Amino acid sequence: MSNSELHYLDIRTLAQMIRARDISPVEVTRAMLERIERLEPTLHSYALVMHEQALADASQAERKVLAGEALGPLHGVPLGIKDLFWTAAVPTAAGTTIHKGFVPCEDATVVKRLREAGAIMLGKLQMTEGAFATHHPTIAEPVNPWHGNHWAGASSSGSGVATAAGLCYGALGTDTGGSIRFPSAANGLTGIKPTWGRVSRHGTFELGASLDHVGPMARNAADAALMLGVIAGHDPLDPTSLPEERLALPEDAGDLRGLRIGIDPAWNTEGTDAVIVEALERVLEVLRELGAEIREVRFPAVRTVVDEWQEDCGVQVALAHADTWPRLAAEYGPALARLIQIGHETSALRYQQVLLNRAALRGRVNQVMRDIDLLVAPVQPFAAPTHEQLGALAQDPDLNARLIQFTAPFNSTGHPGMALPCGFTPDGLPIGFQFVAAHGAEATLCRAGMAWQRATDWHRARPLD
Repeated sequence: MSNSELHYLDIRTLAQMIRARDISPVEVTRAMLERIERLEPTLHSYALVMHEQALADASQAERKVLAGEALGPLHGVPLGIKDLFWTAAVPTAAGTTIHKGFVPCEDATVVKRLREAGAIMLGKLQMTEGAFATHHPTIAEPVNPWHGNHWAGASSSGSGVATAAGLCYGALGTDTGGSIRFPSAANGLTGIKPTWGRVSRHGTFELGASLDHVGPMARNAADAALMLGVIAGHDPLDPTSLPEERLALPEDAGDLRGLRIGIDPAWNTEGTDAVIVEALERVLEVLRELGAEIREVRFPAVRTVVDEWQEDCGVQVALAHADTWPRLAAEYGPALARLIQIGHETSALRYQQVLLNRAALRGRVNQVMRDIDLLVAPVQPFAAPTHEQLGALAQDPDLNARLIQFTAPFNSTGHPGMALPCGFTPDGLPIGFQFVAAHGAEATLCRAGMAWQRATDWHRARPLD
């Protein structure tokens, strides 16, 4: 098997090969580390490569295979971990300089669950500062492997780049306003933002606690579902986690007969570039061919909640950084510093109004979801912007609101979503769309995602050899 074939294997196939002893965890891990060493100087997707620990863990995984011991679903599979999650005895900086010396004494719950399932941790993936909009000025930004001059997609950028470029088989990400779905769309991946509380946040640096969602990013829906099944479930260490111990997810899907899929043509096309609108039209054609019933719905107005997202997140991030702000204010980058300042300037009365508006939107979205099983929407109204365009977005509240108009509402309401690739722009940039489901309906998301990818090949495209 050639290196390119090995690096781009899907997780399920690789795990089966390891169980069958067709390939060893050490062989796979060593090949991945060699690829990282070769490509990482250009891509900057890793904050830290755990070379020695990864090989030691791979050797242990190999011994278990040879001993015929019971193996977890991810046994011997090398993954990447966003540098937001605690890793015992390994630095966790969360894309900041203020935490560059922080070495946790325990793993985050999600990291622990991946290890228990047999996964090999290749390293910590680079991210924006504190999981907000932009990278710290002193840290090299991950490079989109499809086009280096374009955005790699918000805070889980390293997770998106490494997974797309074959530097890991899947990765953990977080999504507070779109940061699993944005890098999935920008890098041609499949990412799941679960129901809020579905996945434990214990051992995860906060951005906005009630907006933060932890989820997987992979090269297809089946792999993302496999990872979600491992990390989901109640955690006594996170009192906000949902009570279900396990999440039952399909392993495969055929057609979509009996599924009611909603679309609001007016909302989906408002300010949306023609190339995105045309891609969504093709998505609907395939969904119809798969047997889904397409229903037009009227989605509730979201502009107020989208405009208030920065105040909502700002108050929460100000609390999360209370130990270091303003004491270490000079070490913060401008974007995160501005968000914290917004939080400090938001009054209690104003914040209560923000919370009431958010609760009202949650109720209205629940009403829409009573009549459909899934909603189809863009991930963003345009393909991945250039770095120059992104700089303008960061300075213009209206442009920023446009960027997050399809993602942030579902952070505010807690509904689960799945981003999937659905085409390319004329310049060769990936385009993504999203399914959104009712609270707790991740199984429906995964069924639809797997059925979509059985009928299409967008997820099979690769940016590099």
